[in-house]
Amino acid sequence: MARFKFVFLPPVSDVQRQWAERLARDVPEADVSVPESREDTRREIVDAGGVFGRLDPELLSLARDLKWLQAPAIAPPAGFYFDELVAHPSVATNFREIFNDHIAAHIMMYVLSFARGMHYYVRRQLAHEYRPARVDTGVVHLPEATALIVGVGGIGSEAAKHCTHFGMQVLGIDARREDTPEGVAELHRPEELDGLLPKADFVILTIPHTPQTEGMFGRAKFRAMKDSAFFINIGRGKTTRLHDLDAALRAGEIAGAGLDVYEEEPLPKDHPLWTAPNTILTPHTAGFGPYLNDRRYEILVDNARRFAAGQPLRNVVDKANWF
Repeated sequence: MARFKFVFLPPVSDVQRQWAERLARDVPEADVSVPESREDTRREIVDAGGVFGRLDPELLSLARDLKWLQAPAIAPPAGFYFDELVAHPSVATNFREIFNDHIAAHIMMYVLSFARGMHYYVRRQLAHEYRPARVDTGVVHLPEATALIVGVGGIGSEAAKHCTHFGMQVLGIDARREDTPEGVAELHRPEELDGLLPKADFVILTIPHTPQTEGMFGRAKFRAMKDSAFFINIGRGKTTRLHDLDAALRAGEIAGAGLDVYEEEPLPKDHPLWTAPNTILTPHTAGFGPYLNDRRYEILVDNARRFAAGQPLRNVVDKANWF
């Protein structure tokens, strides 16, 4: 086991201060530092082997021994992986997998709501209207429905299992995955997306924002879907052009949309999507739930132990693709 310095980059939250104290106890090989100022950070990072937080070009240029960056977010904002960091030999890791159960449940909230007509009835409730739809309308019979999940990593795979519990057929698209996860009937590559869209009753995006996925869903993709199909995005907002989605909803090109993430956040109060038909909008809350900080720390301490032992790290990021 080798000793190394690990630096928490400011600003540091109270939770992260607690992690620093625990890490110093749980991994005796780690000399943990929590600098308070920019000047202190410049000094501490010089001989740091690992860091937690957001780097910038100046700090990276000062880091003579940096080998590991633990990113604080699964899919951080554009610019986090800047060109110099992408070219740097250090390994970046993230906290993916911690939201799988919470976000998969949120996906199913949309699916079941659309399948049973809640997007109609919530609005009628607010208008004090006791007006049921005809028994053969406003319902998607899930055992005869197909879900197309774009991105079958941890979240997409968990959602696939839930979908199959309701009898749905699940088609998956993934750029990296080679094995077909449980619940996915067919696994396809991203270049097959356009041919699969007309088959789906629910199109579910769980993909991160990367150079390849930015603006992936625009008007052409919505026009390729069934006019009875629903679009769900819980991945990253910049994968979907919201004005194109709004136009598709108003033109009846798709049946409805459930969104937790938006091209611009918070969604502006005057954005037309607020009044688009057949929408369920939640304010980036799909990941909310218990145990998240415990899960983050478990990954951090496991990676610190692996780093000290010279073992491969968990959740390694392809820095050029931000995920």
